[in-house]
Amino acid sequence: MTITAAPVSRPGGAPDHGTAPQAPALALGPYQVAPPVVLAPMAGITNVAFRALCAEHGAGLYVCEMVTTRALVERNPKTLRMVRFGAAERPRSLQLYGVDPEITARAVRMVVEEDLADHVDLNFGCPVPKVTRKGGGAALPWRRTLFEAIVRGAVEAAAPAGVPVTVKLRRGIDDEHLTYLDAGRIAEDAGVAAVALHGRTAAQRYSGTADWSSIAALKRALSVPVLGNGDIWEADDALRMVAETGCDGVVIGRGCLGRPWLFADLAAAFAGSTERVMPTLGQVAATMRRHAVLLGEWLGSERDGCVDFRKHVAWYLKGFPVGSDLRRALAMVSGLSELDDHLARLDPAEPFPASELGRPRGRTSSPGRVALPAGWLADRDSPVVPVGAELDTSGG
Repeated sequence: MTITAAPVSRPGGAPDHGTAPQAPALALGPYQVAPPVVLAPMAGITNVAFRALCAEHGAGLYVCEMVTTRALVERNPKTLRMVRFGAAERPRSLQLYGVDPEITARAVRMVVEEDLADHVDLNFGCPVPKVTRKGGGAALPWRRTLFEAIVRGAVEAAAPAGVPVTVKLRRGIDDEHLTYLDAGRIAEDAGVAAVALHGRTAAQRYSGTADWSSIAALKRALSVPVLGNGDIWEADDALRMVAETGCDGVVIGRGCLGRPWLFADLAAAFAGSTERVMPTLGQVAATMRRHAVLLGEWLGSERDGCVDFRKHVAWYLKGFPVGSDLRRALAMVSGLSELDDHLARLDPAEPFPASELGRPRGRTSSPGRVALPAGWLADRDSPVVPVGAELDTSGG
């Protein structure tokens, strides 16, 4: 559904950017992404249904859930389902996770030869312990020789079809082991179309505050487009990030959870408009139902769609005065008629809770020591693939 936007005044002293000049489109190989906004891959979230819902509200590049390179080349059924796209999705954007140069190149060749996607993003930003303890995600750029081999192999495999390859980074393992500047330069030399940087280290996980100064430093160091990620909760945050760092676009993750209309705000902001979406609870309820319907269509079952939708309920209702019993009932729905009955109990005129604007959403975590393979920090130039790092073919 489309929710009408209107000029709003932000509580808490959010900066007024007035009529900011229209931002240029983001160039990714042959593709122009306007506004320069990218939906970050989020496991269990950014499936076909959620991407379609976000696209109905705004424009940009919507990336599918991250898939593992080995699972793709071994044609894991779950993975093959995850790399399907809607008929209207263009360009089709796929994020791959891998730690082996040969397998990553094979996966990209498969993408090219079977026309699975139009753009490939390589994940070197994941801070999850089960990934970093195998040397993957945000841990891998520390091994710069291995990192270079993976990125260059992917770029070379994609080049014959003109498929652009990008990389997603974090600042590093921790404050004592920063990697983003080296990794960005290596990726640029290898021929990537753009580099995205989340302004946190792996040790920070999702805690604290993103360091936007590192995004500015990377932008100064590179000639290819640089995208900024981290702590963009409102469209005005995106404008501020671009103004402060000079980045060429933004990556949106947790800020859009339960708020797909954030992409309408972003489109308006980058077009120079001050209009923002402040949906009533009735409009939110309609969006919730649309989300459940799309999930059912994608999963092939109304029940499966409603069950998958349950995880989104708390995000949609965040800040609204909805009783715990009704919240619990909505988070246990198994069908659309049941969902409709519960949504009908909401007050459709209830205004959007302005107190929620600018507040973090989604998962939070405490900083902690990063799990790494034994001896990982000893040799930055080792080309050796971590033992066992490519054994998981579950597709997640």
